[in-house]
Amino acid sequence: MQESKLGLDFNKVAHAKDVARKIALDVQSFVDQYTTVAVERTLCRLLGVDGVDDNTVPLPNVLVNHIKENGLLGRGILYFIANAIIATGLDPQAIAEKVAAGELDLTRLEGHSSEEVAEALRPYVEASVKRISERRSKKEHYLATIGEGSKPYLYVIVATGNIYEDVVQAQAAARQGADIIAVIRTTGQSLLDYVPYGATTEGFGGTFATQENFRIMRKALDEVGEEVGRYIRLCNYCSGLCMPEIAAMGALEGLDVMLNDALYGILFRDINMQRTLVDQFMSRVINGFAGVIINTGEDNYLTTADAVEEAHTVLASDLINEQLALLAGLPEEQMGLGHAFEMDPSLENGFLLELAQAQMIREIFPKATLKYMPPTKFMTGNIFRGHIQDALFNMIGIWTHQGIQLLGMPTEAIHTPFMSDRYLSIENAKYIFGNMKSIGDEMEFKKDGIIQTRAREVLSKATSLLEQMESEGLFSALEKGIFADVKRPKNGGKGLEGVAPKTEGYYNPFIEIMLNREEK
Repeated sequence: MQESKLGLDFNKVAHAKDVARKIALDVQSFVDQYTTVAVERTLCRLLGVDGVDDNTVPLPNVLVNHIKENGLLGRGILYFIANAIIATGLDPQAIAEKVAAGELDLTRLEGHSSEEVAEALRPYVEASVKRISERRSKKEHYLATIGEGSKPYLYVIVATGNIYEDVVQAQAAARQGADIIAVIRTTGQSLLDYVPYGATTEGFGGTFATQENFRIMRKALDEVGEEVGRYIRLCNYCSGLCMPEIAAMGALEGLDVMLNDALYGILFRDINMQRTLVDQFMSRVINGFAGVIINTGEDNYLTTADAVEEAHTVLASDLINEQLALLAGLPEEQMGLGHAFEMDPSLENGFLLELAQAQMIREIFPKATLKYMPPTKFMTGNIFRGHIQDALFNMIGIWTHQGIQLLGMPTEAIHTPFMSDRYLSIENAKYIFGNMKSIGDEMEFKKDGIIQTRAREVLSKATSLLEQMESEGLFSALEKGIFADVKRPKNGGKGLEGVAPKTEGYYNPFIEIMLNREEK
């Protein structure tokens, strides 16, 4: 058994994970019974349906709205597309175009058996799975030949609103030493129940997540990666009302990291919990198959709740997210479970408490590519103090072997980063990561001291919270405001009207194929 520098009892850790698994299984039993408009649109995209109609409505939306308006969402879009393939001999893209033109009504075609449906769809399903597998193989070839930066990966953002300007800034950041480029999504896109189409230049606070934008940025990062001799990972967001659709787009275009957490959408975007937990499962199945690291949003809890008092809620959520991800076929190495350096800098021995929590997360999730978030809540605009806060954060990142280090900016809370701001942040991290490279291997913690005591206390409180949640379920816990002091009703929030119970004959072969890795 692994040895704990914190003196953690791993039997207690195993118990906490067992309780979290029971909570996750309860959620999964609900998820398995339902589909959503976003899941069905995802299946359209995986069959190759793309583009927009004359009113710029995405064709996946056209198809799914067509069956939803006829009260048939629970039957699943693939059944209707298969019937149309058999009846017309057309491919899914051409079928979508005919529906958009009002020339084809999918709900009036002759129905066929499950065997005939599967056979009609097989070539399109196989082509999609092959394309995703080949895209993953291309990344793995890069990693095997030019390699990548060492962990913690240096993660920086671009957020101009214009994909072409984002490319300029992303390539500059890669040359400065960044390992992951996150293209921040335009404000409010998580609440759109459709995915915009094409290259975009007019985002606000970020750039629209579209498949064409993904393609443009992936190509740019491959080019700069070959130039600098280091594979550069691309991150975007698949959280929100289009979570599984954007996961599919990312898989098709070679993204490496995706923000993917239903709890974040429930708490901070008021997305209905039933809708987004169903969406999350499909999105994680795709991410797992495509080799994408998911980033979860626990760090955000501490921007609204106190980082000392509520640290156990972060751990409890990480434990639940781990189990939900395992059920979706995500290996631990692809879990960027979230936590953060968010305590008030005036707190006495705050550094020791932050160190205790980061080491605790590392020991409890030893294989995970942990996502460690920088200080934001107490950044004031004093760039000199902010740079020091980021330096302390970077010290803990290298000390506790984090996976992804989201670099703080000295100008946090002032403006979107300039290239010069990123340079300073990367320089700060590289200096500390090099100068303190082996500190985590050299240092031990005082027995029953401040650090060990803090870690054990957080684990104990997280376990108690999980035990309470097991008895009432995750939905009830979210209604009571367990996480981030935010309460959300089970039947409230955005997107509930897009949920439907599956009916007899529902068909989605991608889950079984991707969970079984048949094409890998």
